Amino acid sequence: MRLSQMLFVTLRDDPADAEIPSHKLLLRAGYIRRIGAGIYAYLPLMWRVLQKVSQIVREEMNATGAQECLLPQLQPADLWRESGRWDTYTKAEGIMFALIDRRDQQVALGPTHEEVITYIARDMIRSYRQLPLHLYQLQTKFRDEIRPRFGLMRGREFIMKDGYSFHADSESLQKTYDDMYIAYSNMLRRCGLKFRAVEADSGAIGGSGSTEFMVLAEAGEDEVLYTEDGKYAANVEKAVSLAGDGEVSPFTSYEKRETPGTETIEKVCNFLQCSPTNIVKNVLYQTVYDNGMTVLVLVSIRGDQEVNEVKLTNELTKLAANYQAKTILSLSVPDADSQEKWATKPLPVGYIAPDISDDYIKPAKNIANKFLRLVDQTAVGLKNFVTGADISGYHVVGANWNEQIKLPETIVDIRKARPGDRAVHDPSQILQSARGIEAGHIFQLGTKYSQAMNATYTNEQGEEKPLVMGCYGVGVSRLAQAAVEQSYDKDGIIWPVAIAPYHAIVTVPNINDTEQMEVGEKLYTELNKAGIETLLDDRNERAGVKFKDADLIGIPYRIVTGKALKDGKVEVVQRATKQAQEIPLDEVVSTLQNWIQEAVK
Repeated sequence: MRLSQMLFVTLRDDPADAEIPSHKLLLRAGYIRRIGAGIYAYLPLMWRVLQKVSQIVREEMNATGAQECLLPQLQPADLWRESGRWDTYTKAEGIMFALIDRRDQQVALGPTHEEVITYIARDMIRSYRQLPLHLYQLQTKFRDEIRPRFGLMRGREFIMKDGYSFHADSESLQKTYDDMYIAYSNMLRRCGLKFRAVEADSGAIGGSGSTEFMVLAEAGEDEVLYTEDGKYAANVEKAVSLAGDGEVSPFTSYEKRETPGTETIEKVCNFLQCSPTNIVKNVLYQTVYDNGMTVLVLVSIRGDQEVNEVKLTNELTKLAANYQAKTILSLSVPDADSQEKWATKPLPVGYIAPDISDDYIKPAKNIANKFLRLVDQTAVGLKNFVTGADISGYHVVGANWNEQIKLPETIVDIRKARPGDRAVHDPSQILQSARGIEAGHIFQLGTKYSQAMNATYTNEQGEEKPLVMGCYGVGVSRLAQAAVEQSYDKDGIIWPVAIAPYHAIVTVPNINDTEQMEVGEKLYTELNKAGIETLLDDRNERAGVKFKDADLIGIPYRIVTGKALKDGKVEVVQRATKQAQEIPLDEVVSTLQNWIQEAVK
């Protein structure tokens, strides 16, 4: 492609609405254009990158025996009601574009396709002889993000590969899951990315286990905790660790003390001259279940620890049946306005006790009449601890479980693991932290959807059993931007060779110089003929402008038909290292072929 004939417009300054380097560079280099909040056009250079990423994804998926298909973007609401996720996606998370068609039927633009594929399996799979089966697609997805940001990282429309597998048993699912682990690792490796596979929370997708594939980058929205021995890595939402040892309590007897102005852990410690590890902190939450029931949740946790709200959400979801519900719609710390709706009297905020009286809750049909009391494992073993006295300005000291205060029945692990904690698998290993961009996620769904939607098969014994499912996603457009976030410099993008829009760019410094243009045209033709995808910068611009644009768009190799021509050579500059060398004209094609072959191994 000749740049003079291409839709090619670059910007010298960063766009005002772009926050992270990759977003700025993709806009400046003319790869994408913003159409609306979270909505972007993929311009010709970007489309070539996306096609290359898609091809790598297809090759790795096809190598596992998976079959490509294409599922509808428009999905009936009834399928989502069958699975029980309609309210989760339209109300709780609220990320689904839902609408009513001219027949007054509710439909939605697909954020994911578990319901559709389960419907197909229910309709077409009858016997164990048809299993295992693995289908995948590459398609545009839609999610109504509350705060679209970072360009293609968190948009409302994006390209994704999603795959779904069906099995007779968990052993078969495990094999495909392991195959996908390898395939996803291959995809990212072939795309030239540094990544880490980590344990992850399954979120609204559900299932028994999942792994995220994180592209390592400072601008990543996710925090990854890992150990140097390589035996543990997890998203901070999922991570577990051993809390640091607590200090011996300075209190030996139980008493209530006046502690004015000590509504925070730090203030309590300073006033009482104790360690945060001597304190039982009580955090109040308000959750609303999908049947409209509001439950007040009191979490007791050691004072130096924080509640992991993802883990808390999972625990509350497990308890949904206790409130005749299926899932939760929201979880929040109730503010003053919220408290007015259910509290019979002002709460002693900052001084709440683990055994706060249930009579703080107004009798109401849609409000549970008792606090749901959860205690984190870090607080269970504390002796002679400090905690709130249920009176503003007062704490109790020297308290013990089941002596002065009843230990809550539900013991949970909902503390947030953090860098510096000891690893569970080996306490000598200390958790380290890195930032990552989630590019892929694989799930073991089990029978979550097949049971809800009655998708069954007949086994060898003639028994009807629910299909066992797996699900596997790769964000194609997100992965492309993640590559930029991981590899750029002050001059622009540095594309990995495998997914660069073009391998090389022939830059003619002066198009009015007959020899420069002739050599440029010849190399352009020969390189493309040899399979080296090449641009020709034949624009009537100054050489400096051309060099800056080549660096900005990140083409791996720049070939300059300049001063070296007098010696029968051209200058070849490697974008990643900026190393320049003069190469004889008759060796340019073979040299680049060798470099490219080495780069995409």
